[in-house]
Amino acid sequence: MEPLNQDSKLLRIFIGDADMLNRTPLYEAILVKAKKTGLAGGTVTRGIMSFGASSRLHTAKLLDLSSDLPIVIEIIDHEDKIRAFIEVVGGMIEDAGCGGLITVEKAEVTYYKPKKLK
Repeated sequence: MEPLNQDSKLLRIFIGDADMLNRTPLYEAILVKAKKTGLAGGTVTRGIMSFGASSRLHTAKLLDLSSDLPIVIEIIDHEDKIRAFIEVVGGMIEDAGCGGLITVEKAEVTYYKPKKLK
């Protein structure tokens, strides 16, 4: 595996936690696919409030429980691998029949090492 460096990219995928692909949460399907593809690393984060292209407000407030809280998936790797994976993710979002947002930005990786096993 080539080490990550200053020319790495951060892929961000914004979807909802209710989005499903073949009875699997879409965020889970995307992260598992990223791992199987050999990307360097990824994280899924659940948000507490969002809005997007539909202008619908999604919130985690007790009095206004949303069944579709925001999910952000962040994946980091070299630009060529990220660009190739964007096509895969776009297809997965289309297959799930949901909306989403995909962004890419420069990431300067200053440290990336696996945990030492005892």
